[in-house]
Amino acid sequence: MTYSVLALVFLGLAVVGAVTATFAARRRPDLRAVGIALAALLLLTAVFDTIMIGVGFFTYADAHLLGARIGLAPIEDFAYPLAGVLLLPAIWTLLRTRRSRAAERKVAP
Repeated sequence: MTYSVLALVFLGLAVVGAVTATFAARRRPDLRAVGIALAALLLLTAVFDTIMIGVGFFTYADAHLLGARIGLAPIEDFAYPLAGVLLLPAIWTLLRTRRSRAAERKVAP
Protein backbone atom coordinates (compact mmCIF):
# COMPACT_ATOMS: atom_id res chain seq x y z
CA MET A 1 0.00 0.00 0.00
CA THR A 2 1.35 3.42 -0.90
CA TYR A 3 1.25 6.46 1.37
CA SER A 4 -1.10 8.19 -1.07
CA VAL A 5 -3.67 5.38 -0.84
CA LEU A 6 -3.52 5.46 2.96
CA ALA A 7 -3.86 9.25 2.94
CA LEU A 8 -6.82 9.13 0.55
CA VAL A 9 -8.63 6.54 2.68
CA PHE A 10 -8.07 8.65 5.79
CA LEU A 11 -9.13 11.83 3.97
CA GLY A 12 -12.20 10.13 2.50
CA LEU A 13 -13.34 8.99 5.95
CA ALA A 14 -12.84 12.51 7.28
CA VAL A 15 -14.89 14.01 4.44
CA VAL A 16 -17.74 11.53 5.03
CA GLY A 17 -17.63 12.24 8.76
CA ALA A 18 -17.56 16.01 8.23
CA VAL A 19 -20.47 15.98 5.79
CA THR A 20 -22.49 13.69 8.06
CA ALA A 21 -21.84 15.81 11.16
CA THR A 22 -22.60 19.03 9.32
CA PHE A 23 -25.94 17.75 7.99
CA ALA A 24 -26.86 16.29 11.38
CA ALA A 25 -26.15 19.63 13.06
CA ARG A 26 -28.05 21.50 10.33
CA ARG A 27 -25.44 24.25 10.42
CA ARG A 28 -21.93 24.58 9.15
CA PRO A 29 -18.72 25.63 10.86
CA ASP A 30 -17.40 29.15 10.28
CA LEU A 31 -15.62 28.76 6.95
CA ARG A 32 -13.31 31.72 7.57
CA ALA A 33 -12.02 30.12 10.77
CA VAL A 34 -11.65 26.77 9.02
CA GLY A 35 -9.62 28.42 6.24
CA ILE A 36 -7.31 30.16 8.71
CA ALA A 37 -6.81 26.91 10.62
CA LEU A 38 -6.09 25.05 7.37
CA ALA A 39 -3.48 27.61 6.29
CA ALA A 40 -1.79 27.47 9.70
CA LEU A 41 -1.73 23.67 9.82
CA LEU A 42 -0.42 23.32 6.28
CA LEU A 43 2.36 25.82 7.01
CA LEU A 44 3.25 24.07 10.27
CA THR A 45 3.23 20.68 8.54
CA ALA A 46 5.58 21.97 5.82
CA VAL A 47 7.98 23.50 8.33
CA PHE A 48 8.08 20.82 11.00
CA ASP A 49 7.95 17.80 8.66
CA THR A 50 10.87 19.31 6.74
CA ILE A 51 12.80 19.78 9.99
CA MET A 52 12.04 16.28 11.29
CA ILE A 53 12.89 14.62 7.99
CA GLY A 54 16.01 16.76 7.65
CA VAL A 55 17.42 15.72 11.03
CA GLY A 56 16.56 12.08 10.39
CA PHE A 57 13.70 11.47 12.85
CA PHE A 58 11.92 9.51 10.13
CA THR A 59 12.14 8.71 6.44
CA TYR A 60 9.83 7.57 3.69
CA ALA A 61 10.42 4.83 1.15
CA ASP A 62 10.57 6.68 -2.17
CA ALA A 63 8.89 3.75 -3.94
CA HIS A 64 5.69 4.43 -1.96
CA LEU A 65 5.54 8.19 -2.59
CA LEU A 66 4.05 10.17 -5.45
CA GLY A 67 7.27 12.18 -5.64
CA ALA A 68 5.93 15.71 -5.08
CA ARG A 69 7.31 17.43 -2.00
CA ILE A 70 6.95 20.72 -0.20
CA GLY A 71 10.32 21.25 1.41
CA LEU A 72 11.29 17.73 2.41
CA ALA A 73 7.71 16.77 3.29
CA PRO A 74 5.96 14.49 0.81
CA ILE A 75 2.66 15.80 -0.49
CA GLU A 76 0.86 12.85 1.12
CA ASP A 77 1.63 14.26 4.59
CA PHE A 78 -0.66 17.21 3.93
CA ALA A 79 -3.76 15.01 3.79
CA TYR A 80 -3.77 14.56 7.57
CA PRO A 81 -4.01 18.25 8.57
CA LEU A 82 -6.62 18.70 5.83
CA ALA A 83 -8.63 15.80 7.26
CA GLY A 84 -8.38 17.26 10.74
CA VAL A 85 -9.52 20.68 9.58
CA LEU A 86 -12.51 19.13 7.82
CA LEU A 87 -13.58 16.75 10.54
CA LEU A 88 -12.91 18.51 13.85
CA PRO A 89 -14.93 21.71 13.26
CA ALA A 90 -17.85 19.64 11.98
CA ILE A 91 -17.80 17.46 15.09
CA TRP A 92 -17.47 20.55 17.29
CA THR A 93 -20.50 22.12 15.57
CA LEU A 94 -22.48 18.91 16.00
CA LEU A 95 -21.64 18.68 19.71
CA ARG A 96 -22.50 22.37 20.28
CA THR A 97 -25.84 21.87 18.52
CA ARG A 98 -26.69 18.82 20.62
CA ARG A 99 -25.70 20.65 23.82
CA SER A 100 -27.89 23.63 22.81
CA ARG A 101 -30.86 21.38 22.09
CA ALA A 102 -30.44 19.59 25.43
CA ALA A 103 -30.30 22.93 27.25
CA GLU A 104 -33.46 24.11 25.46
CA ARG A 105 -35.30 20.97 26.58
CA LYS A 106 -34.35 21.59 30.21
CA VAL A 107 -35.51 25.21 30.12
CA ALA A 108 -38.76 24.58 28.25
CA PRO A 109 -41.82 24.43 30.58
